Amino acid sequence: MIAPETTALILLAAGKSERFGLSDKLTEMFLGHPLGMHAVTALEAVPFAKRIVVTDGVKLDYAARSYEVVHNPTPEQGLSLSVRLGVTAARGPGVEAVLIALADMPRITATQIHRLYEAAEGPSTVVASSDGVRPRPPVLFGAGRFDALERLEGDAGARDMILTGRHVVTNPGELIDVDTEEELAELRAKFGQVRRR
Repeated sequence: MIAPETTALILLAAGKSERFGLSDKLTEMFLGHPLGMHAVTALEAVPFAKRIVVTDGVKLDYAARSYEVVHNPTPEQGLSLSVRLGVTAARGPGVEAVLIALADMPRITATQIHRLYEAAEGPSTVVASSDGVRPRPPVLFGAGRFDALERLEGDAGARDMILTGRHVVTNPGELIDVDTEEELAELRAKFGQVRRR
């Protein structure tokens, strides 16, 4: 049975962030903490077997939060390279699944993660989160999918596998993915935070 205790969390924190501007979006502050650390805090009580972050050198100390740091030297190759690096690092005795989450999704919850496990069905599991319109991370993959994940190419990542998997609908507000400065400004405004200059 797939459970957090037999799962490696893979947090993807490498990427071009071309739509965000000149700053590193993961170090931008949101509610008093760097954007890229919110998912870490939200998931710290989930008892994963291991925690891995794939990064391109962002200046956040994931290691201090018990993450194995895997460096992606060429994030411009697309999301698939980060997924491949993360799955390779996740493999090991007792690891029966990986949960892939994005570091730029500051509103994800442990409750949604547990709901993904409730929908899991063994080694061939693919269970994605959904806002009711389209599936997206966080996504749970059983070990039977590891080889396919390690063969991914380009920026589409595991999109095809996710589209044909199971989808667990949650509040769209939990699945906000911050890609632009405008999206971060909207998120700050929604939570009553005004950016000080």
